[in-house]
Amino acid sequence: MRAGAAWAVLVLCAGVLLAFSVGRTPLAPADLWAVATGGGSEAMQTVVWQIRAPRIVAAVAVGAALAVAGTAFQGLFRNPLVSPDILGASAGAALGALLGIFFSLGLAGIQLAAFAGGLAAVALVYATGSVVRQGDPILVLLLAGIVIGSLLGAGIGLVKTLADPYNQLPAMTFWLLGSLSGAHRADLPALLVPVGLGLALLLALRWRLDVMSLPEEEARALGARTTALRLAIVAAATLVTAASVAAAGIVGWVGLVVPHLARFLVGPSFVRLLPTAAVLGGGFLLLIDTLARSLAAVEIPLGILTALIGSPFFIVLLARAHKGWQ
Repeated sequence: MRAGAAWAVLVLCAGVLLAFSVGRTPLAPADLWAVATGGGSEAMQTVVWQIRAPRIVAAVAVGAALAVAGTAFQGLFRNPLVSPDILGASAGAALGALLGIFFSLGLAGIQLAAFAGGLAAVALVYATGSVVRQGDPILVLLLAGIVIGSLLGAGIGLVKTLADPYNQLPAMTFWLLGSLSGAHRADLPALLVPVGLGLALLLALRWRLDVMSLPEEEARALGARTTALRLAIVAAATLVTAASVAAAGIVGWVGLVVPHLARFLVGPSFVRLLPTAAVLGGGFLLLIDTLARSLAAVEIPLGILTALIGSPFFIVLLARAHKGWQ
């Protein structure tokens, strides 16, 4: 178990070192050491602290948030195929951002609209699910998320249809594919504060998540206040998901693949699983982002790379799980 956690930390450290070193201005380890100790040229100082450091922090925060949200939702819904957008947070944030672009808001306005859209979407899902009193509450919430997500997807299609095809539509399409190219120091608080709050709550509840992954009757028999715990977990996971989508756009597969890999490394107990998923998710997305900005002359959207890498990787994980690796 400790070896698995050590592997996650190693991935994160390797990702940080690679992200600082690779780019249009390559930096050797000696250059990084010089900058870290206050030396180096002014250009190197600018590249490290003004350009790469904020992007690295944003990538780690978004990756950790999506991985932990996916892990929490998989446990809460007792379904290994659940991802952070299962309750419509990503679709709601996407619709909010596209409306911000449609009405020509600034970057801050677009991010705020995306954040508010994600929270509103999950609030609508929860309200819809609370109306139905019969049946398994987890299943009802899951079905409500699918329905509201489909409705939000129709709204996204409508906004794209009405958008200016020469100015607004390209911006909408690029945003939906996901990118951290706009990560700046001034934007980090808007990402780190909600992500920090949501992650802190989920990590504090990780012992309860083991109980919540049991059937409803068994969890209640063990003394768990399932309704309050479910609301707290959904609220925290939604908070970090909405903040991540607002900052980076739609970045798929992180919240689906990383929890499985973390479970393979440290086992199913959420006490170890959630922190490992956070570290592994941050390192995974950091490596993806480094590839996105260094593979070609133009930056490749994150959503494309996470799908290209995540899809076959997930197939391999499923094959290994079938052979008894999980």
